[in-house]
Amino acid sequence: MARERLQPSLVYADQDGSIFDHPDLLMLCRRGRELALPRPDDLIPLPQGSDIFLLPQRSAVGFDSESGNLEELEASAVAAFVCPGYTLTGQCAFVTRPGAETLPLLAYGALGYARGQFWVCARQVDTDPRQDFSTISQERIDTGAHQLLKAFPDNRLVRHLTHCALTYCCPAAKNLTLGRFEAPLPTARACNADCVGCISSQPEDSGFPATQHRIAFRPKVDEITQIMHKHAGQAKKPIFSFGQGCEGEPLLESRLIADAVHSFRQADGPGTVNINTNGSLPQTIEQLAAAGLSSIRVSLNSAQEAWYTAYHRPRGYAFSDVLQTMLEAKRSGLFVSLNFFFVPGISDTELEFQALQNVIEDCRPDFIQLRNLNLDPELYLNILPDWDSPSMGLKNFTRRLKKSFPWIEFGYFNPYLDIPLKTG
Repeated sequence: MARERLQPSLVYADQDGSIFDHPDLLMLCRRGRELALPRPDDLIPLPQGSDIFLLPQRSAVGFDSESGNLEELEASAVAAFVCPGYTLTGQCAFVTRPGAETLPLLAYGALGYARGQFWVCARQVDTDPRQDFSTISQERIDTGAHQLLKAFPDNRLVRHLTHCALTYCCPAAKNLTLGRFEAPLPTARACNADCVGCISSQPEDSGFPATQHRIAFRPKVDEITQIMHKHAGQAKKPIFSFGQGCEGEPLLESRLIADAVHSFRQADGPGTVNINTNGSLPQTIEQLAAAGLSSIRVSLNSAQEAWYTAYHRPRGYAFSDVLQTMLEAKRSGLFVSLNFFFVPGISDTELEFQALQNVIEDCRPDFIQLRNLNLDPELYLNILPDWDSPSMGLKNFTRRLKKSFPWIEFGYFNPYLDIPLKTG
């Protein structure tokens, strides 16, 4: 007997913010410029730890299966922000009302309701629990933060990160207070890109605020290494990452980072030392690798230069430098990840797939992190050049990449690398 196709109802919100499912309209999702019914493999039950929120000045849109028409409601659209480890396969479908303000820096997953539960257009790409705090009390985080402050009262970086944990609820900073998984090590006050969706610096006329403050000082080597040794003594598989949401571009501080990593490794510091970077300065990589760096993660919204430039807006470097950085990292024996900002209907087009194939063939990255781009979907469409290329869906996108490049792995977080220490 054929299994009945899952067709969730449209979810919308009334003027009071109460959420309902529509009795006659089906949910739609946005894939690039297209509003369409979700594909069968697009939908999963809304994962625990996800958030539901209504979209101001955006009308909900559903599909009338009897008439075959799209129907716009006066009610507000409702979206889901999926928890870490999940990548969207469809964004929320809505119609923007005149005069609407730009949406804040979030990812807007398509949400529906069926069989007694919410469904979202997403796929799980990583089962790592490092940002799951459902079983951890706030008291444990508070206690860990105060213990760090007591242990290092003069360490400005400790003060910065404990503030991030307690004020901004930064998952990486919270893990530092808990002594587990990946420890953040922000260092850079400046940046050589002007990304449209930057979460630590936005001009007043952007229409939306940055979600956190950028670090305002240059840490000293011992301020960095104190945190590294502390975390290494607590975490089972310690990871240390330069290049956080609360800073600029870490390669601009490559000398400082190299000195800190070298000092840590010379004292037999274990674990994976990683840099999250825009990949703008290939000439810095050899020195960092010699100091004991393990891996880099290079962020890009697209493997097409025009699309990349439209979003990242590089200052003083070009897309070719990003590719060269990955090549230098591979030559230096580093593990290379792509931090690929995935947007349904844009990132999984044939046009983008072919461009990404070329980058992988040339640069040979080891890992692709499929992160959601936190940006108003319509703003993103407006900054990209026009294109006409069909969308294949996240499942087919990853399947085809894996077939072409069998060594490539997919995930969401920086992996722990069980490799020998390297010191110079």
